[in-house]
Amino acid sequence: MRNTAKITTAVLAVGALTLGLSACGSEDDSASAEASGPLTIAATATPQGQILTYVKDNLAKDAGLELEVKEFTDYVTPNTAVQQGEVDANYFQHQPYLDDFNKKNGTDIVAVPGATVHLEPLGVYSDSAKSLDDLKKGATVAVPNDTTNEARALKLLEANGLITLKPGTGYEATPKDIATNPKELKFKELEAAQLPRSLADVDAAVINGNYALEADLSPAKDALVAESPTDNPYGNFLAVKKGDENDPRIQRLAKLLTSPEVKKFIDDTYDGSVVAAF
Repeated sequence: MRNTAKITTAVLAVGALTLGLSACGSEDDSASAEASGPLTIAATATPQGQILTYVKDNLAKDAGLELEVKEFTDYVTPNTAVQQGEVDANYFQHQPYLDDFNKKNGTDIVAVPGATVHLEPLGVYSDSAKSLDDLKKGATVAVPNDTTNEARALKLLEANGLITLKPGTGYEATPKDIATNPKELKFKELEAAQLPRSLADVDAAVINGNYALEADLSPAKDALVAESPTDNPYGNFLAVKKGDENDPRIQRLAKLLTSPEVKKFIDDTYDGSVVAAF
């Protein structure tokens, strides 16, 4: 009886070990499958969605990457979708915006190292003025209402002599930080996506490059003035929830997004309205 009990105990122990090994194998297989499964990216449509679609249609298959692109029309949902695990990554924002978003929302989204893809020059547009000199005293200028893009817009106006900001003003500037305003400009704060539609109701609007392109406005041709790409901190990059930077699929996509093929696509497609940042 004692010998039988010992044998039975040994068999059970071996069985448990076998089950444990099988479970480990299943976990490894699952992780492997996840690392080679589809990669879902949130993006605004223009130009990010277009660039991703180019990668999907022309480069991803040869790199062993299955890519799905989900397009959004705002600057909030792509980040909340990453934070909540609804998508694997996003591509729509610059570092000052991400820093501000993380600070305000308690999120931990990070830029993927080496995956800054392009710059969309911010521009001043008008349906009535042909130059900034044409803006009359008391003119109304629409600007983005999110913190970093509003500051960016005000800095563009400052760089072109319309206003000056208080010394030390950084990436959180608002109209309250204006030190001098010779033309007594009035500012209308709007969601970035609404700015192109506001042109009929204001004297000028400072519009983000992607929304300008969607409205058939070219920063290179239609803007009264536009940002210079030189030493510009507003390059758009691939971003993920902290800890996912080393996902092999993310690394492959980062390499594709900063490849010579993508640079040529940007140069050929956008004619200076979007500028490669690598």
